[in-house]
Amino acid sequence: MSIYRSVLGDQYKRLHPKLQKRHEVPFTAKGVMRTIKGGPKWLYPFFLAEVRFKILFPEYGKDIPFTIRNTPCTGSNGEEQVHWERIFYFKNKKRYFNALMSLDSKKNLIKDYLGEPKLFYSDLAFHVNDSGQLKIESRCQRLVLLNLEIPMPRMLQGLASVTESYDDERNIFLIKVAVKNPVIGTVFTYEGEFTADEIS
Repeated sequence: MSIYRSVLGDQYKRLHPKLQKRHEVPFTAKGVMRTIKGGPKWLYPFFLAEVRFKILFPEYGKDIPFTIRNTPCTGSNGEEQVHWERIFYFKNKKRYFNALMSLDSKKNLIKDYLGEPKLFYSDLAFHVNDSGQLKIESRCQRLVLLNLEIPMPRMLQGLASVTESYDDERNIFLIKVAVKNPVIGTVFTYEGEFTADEIS
């Protein structure tokens, strides 16, 4: 049983069948981000600094090719994990948005460590709506410094809202992500579509 099926519990049955397959691992896919947009221009140095951690990046645009690779792995404590590798192919460079996820069965949340090496932590809450779409929202966040995890004040957090769906007419997955801060508003957004390399 995948960590995503575990966290969704009875909701999993309401999830679109293709999305059920999509959240089994391993999973690989490729697609196009129709739009990638950023927030205020003064955030550029912050995004540029995080390129080395394979999280955020300062480039934006339209019709950006990208790939997704979800790979199962096991943590040092025996915990089941899923490594996320997302690569965005801009004209002259590749940018990454990587993460390592695992299940917190006590809180019924997905633990999401962003970056390589880990730089940020976020609780992720999963929910299936009446249309069979998957909704993901970030909750409390922490800054990770070596072995320390420092709670971040809400005014400094970038809270993500993700919607994954499946278009039966076009046989394609749809993804929409928005990251917002309570003070400055939108930090960045992207919206696109992708097809799995192998899925039945």
